[in-house]
Amino acid sequence: MAQDLFDKPLKIDTRPLWLILLDRTARYQVFAGLAAVCIILFRLSPPAGLAPAGYHAIILFGAAIFLWVSGLLPIAVTALLSMVMLPLLGIMDAKKTYALFGNEAVFFILGAFILAAAMTGTGLSARLARAMLARFGKTPKRLALTVFLLSAFLSFCMSEHAVAAMMFPVVTEIIESLGLEKFRSRYAKLLFMAIAWGCIIGGIATFLGGARAPLAVGILRETSGLDFTFFEWTLAAIVIVVPLLLFGFLLLGWFFPQDLESVEDGLRFLNRKRLETGKMSYNEMIVAAVMVATIGCWMLLGKDAGLAAISILATVVLFAFRVVSWSTIEEYVNWGIILMYGGSIALASALEKSGAALWLVNKGLGIFTPSAFAVIAIISLVSIILTECISHAAVVAILMPIGMTLAKSIGMDLRVITLAIALPAGLAYCLPMGTPATAIVYASGFLKSRDIIVPGAMIMLVSWLLFLASAWFVWPLIGLAI
Repeated sequence: MAQDLFDKPLKIDTRPLWLILLDRTARYQVFAGLAAVCIILFRLSPPAGLAPAGYHAIILFGAAIFLWVSGLLPIAVTALLSMVMLPLLGIMDAKKTYALFGNEAVFFILGAFILAAAMTGTGLSARLARAMLARFGKTPKRLALTVFLLSAFLSFCMSEHAVAAMMFPVVTEIIESLGLEKFRSRYAKLLFMAIAWGCIIGGIATFLGGARAPLAVGILRETSGLDFTFFEWTLAAIVIVVPLLLFGFLLLGWFFPQDLESVEDGLRFLNRKRLETGKMSYNEMIVAAVMVATIGCWMLLGKDAGLAAISILATVVLFAFRVVSWSTIEEYVNWGIILMYGGSIALASALEKSGAALWLVNKGLGIFTPSAFAVIAIISLVSIILTECISHAAVVAILMPIGMTLAKSIGMDLRVITLAIALPAGLAYCLPMGTPATAIVYASGFLKSRDIIVPGAMIMLVSWLLFLASAWFVWPLIGLAI
């Protein structure tokens, strides 16, 4: 042992002491610098037209974005810090702030995780993963494409959140079967990102992908008497969705080049497991029945009953049949993501209720000449950026009154401005707080923040350009002239 110590070369840091200290304390210097900048900004007077609460909300949101992007703190801790600071800074009342943990989205995510835990714990998701690999997993590229397109097509007819919740355990079992390592495997990241992007892109195709489209059309109908049929909306959206699916998969392959030459080892392992597991167990059949019923209820009753209520009721059924135990749930549920979502919703609500989001939008729309195409370009860009920060429905609620006012002033078809707001509002790629689909795949632990943000920024730009091209060249052909 002593000889081994002497055999190792002794490394001496010959740099000046101040440089060593500077290097060793870099993390704390960044924290101190961020705190100093925030304190200075808080002491400044808010810009004209912006209340102090709104100004402080913008500063807090900027600090949270910095911490999320830099990774100096875990994303859940950053969200909780933001929630704590809201009442301390006088941005929002403490009771209202903490009450946002009761938001429907939080309980939907919780229910989705419990359902995923039941599928994983009973072995049902492993069985589905084996069948999926055996049928479509002949090559790594074909498997990734299958996950991507299946997520997109299912999001045509049901909530993209529900699709992500359903696909997550399946892909998790595929990755475990292939023995891929966290953070190191590019192919594992590709599969999880295929879920998120497939759900996001497919979710804008119809009214069923999310609440933003029905909300936007409802506002349009109440204020102008105009309307969209299901077919009209799908026809306008599908010309964006189809090319975006192509570009999206190409971008995923570019950012996450496969580091897996074959899935043969996984196939051999899965075939052995299929023989070992035999027929479906009682618990697997119960979980399968509950999942099918839940998906059907999400599709048929989600609008009236709410996705969260359906999710929680489904978990109650699982416990009633003793299919899962609470210890199983604690093992599989990522509670950090639950906390992150609650804190993020509180911060987003503060931006909206304090007037900060509306002030930002007004400032952004007041710097250009209001020609018809310029209005579409700017308001769609604002919509696609804002949807990374606040909920899709909030983006629609904030931008629709402004957009319709601008459209009326220049004689634009109000249906066009409705599409220009609602479609980009569903394309949140960059932050886990942007959409539950991204939050769910982030919970896998295989993805870092930059794995989502950098590719997300690229596909967001591509989405915006495809949207503009569709609005300019295709929409006039279907009666939506600019």
